[in-house]
Amino acid sequence: MAQELNPVIIIPARLASTRLPQKPLADIHGKPMVVHVLTHALEADIGPVIVATESDEIASVVTKAGGRAILTGDHHETGTDRMYEAVTLADPNKNHDIVINLQGDLPSLSGKAIRAVMDPIHHDAKVDIATLVNLAKSAEEWLSPSNVKAALEYKEGDKVARALYFSRELIPAKVGDPTYPYFHHIGIYAYRRAALEAFVKLPMSRLEVSEKLEQLRALAAGMRIDAAFVNEAPVSVDTAHDLEQARAQMAN
Repeated sequence: MAQELNPVIIIPARLASTRLPQKPLADIHGKPMVVHVLTHALEADIGPVIVATESDEIASVVTKAGGRAILTGDHHETGTDRMYEAVTLADPNKNHDIVINLQGDLPSLSGKAIRAVMDPIHHDAKVDIATLVNLAKSAEEWLSPSNVKAALEYKEGDKVARALYFSRELIPAKVGDPTYPYFHHIGIYAYRRAALEAFVKLPMSRLEVSEKLEQLRALAAGMRIDAAFVNEAPVSVDTAHDLEQARAQMAN
């Protein structure tokens, strides 16, 4: 019998965003963005949800919305480092064997899609880290460096596939196969606890620095990342333009 898993969702939310100041508190239809992310995480109903932040203001907003926040240090270079501190504080006995890093700038990612990030973990015990992708449908998605592309070992009909590489450039090149789809990566990760603990101790890899993509550190270290396919294309909010796109998407 397979062991029952015990996930926890951590939402890193940093007030001092450089491209969009106070991004987690940005208003989207009357609610701060971080509250939308919190709400969808709770709707996923796969485990407790914690917002990890260095900001008393964000913590207060989360608490008023009925959520749980943990204050972390303000020295972290990445959201993964902040998430790791939070789960260490919240769960020192390591009762949660799966730690889900849900980025706080994905306000339109549904609870159903958040649940789907567990599919690769259930599918294969060899998976260290699970994530999500969707099928890119437009030239804007294909070409924008803001939209990370995933190269997958994929066969028609697969619901889960192994990730070989991630890039801000257009991959794969489609040489010899004009029908091969492009996949748009969605910034959510489900780590096995041991994989997370190993990951945060690794030095940054050269490819990670070049592409500005943390997941390449895991691949360089030989960790296995599998992705589940979802139909959603949530806007990742990094700029004022992205915020307007998210507002329009969520209005529908």
